[in-house]
Amino acid sequence: MPDIWSMDNGPKPRSRLRRWLGAFGVLVVLATVGGMIAIGFWIIRSVPDDFTFDRGPTGPERVPATAAPVEPHDAAPPQAMIPAPTPGEEEQGAEPQADAEDAAPEPEPASEDPLDAWADEMATVVDAPPRALRAYADAEARLRVEQPGCGLSWTTLVGIGRIESDHGRYGGTRLGDDGLPSSPIYGVPLDGSPGVMAIPDTDGGEMDGDTEWDRAMGPMQFLPTTWELVGRDANGDGVADPQSIDDAALTAATYLCASGGDLTSGTGWWSAVLTYNNSVDYGRRVFGLAEAYSGMTPEES
Repeated sequence: MPDIWSMDNGPKPRSRLRRWLGAFGVLVVLATVGGMIAIGFWIIRSVPDDFTFDRGPTGPERVPATAAPVEPHDAAPPQAMIPAPTPGEEEQGAEPQADAEDAAPEPEPASEDPLDAWADEMATVVDAPPRALRAYADAEARLRVEQPGCGLSWTTLVGIGRIESDHGRYGGTRLGDDGLPSSPIYGVPLDGSPGVMAIPDTDGGEMDGDTEWDRAMGPMQFLPTTWELVGRDANGDGVADPQSIDDAALTAATYLCASGGDLTSGTGWWSAVLTYNNSVDYGRRVFGLAEAYSGMTPEES
């Protein structure tokens, strides 16, 4: 698949960013006209509230995915009280001691990445695995730099990820440290049966494993045609992989910002989410989840 949308973690020249965003906007418009921009279509059915997963001994309670009583375009969910940290922003610590030859070595921290620390802390109150939260936070932080006018909050990505695949845990799968599910996640065949669209195979089964019908793929449920158009490489491995929670979260964030504009406004947020999945009930459920997550803060120890 083409990798022209990939971005590594290093800084890019501003001119290249402008060209990238301009090309992306044009392609989104073309995709909209072509009618092939929808992601999800409820292809993996919404994960039920009584779906069981291993929360651990002190895991947070599951937030019901109920529809918020809000009319489309009237309001956007509040921004998260604790935004995602910007990758690479290390806190300034104390100066190292000059004469420390005889001192016992300090144990190495589990991770010096502020995104990892943030995800581990937020996972004590948000019912999503830390590995998924890290991907959502990274996506928010990167879009905050790339498109500062978008205003995307990680809470919207958590709401979408929860409904689409329970953050890569649907059907008993689990996210690994590499961000990949323990087995690939595919939606039902889009064969025109009740409740689904009819989309004959477009990728020869290369991405979705089905040579007859298209299927949605990965934790954020992208169609092959959409992924070919907008898929991004978030982890810098040179491949835009829809099964990777990192790549899928960044692609979803980029797609939402391109579709809605200012996601802090009701008009922008609803335009983005309804482009992602053209269902008012879907939007209300994402809204309800995002609203609930926005007020969550870890307890101080």
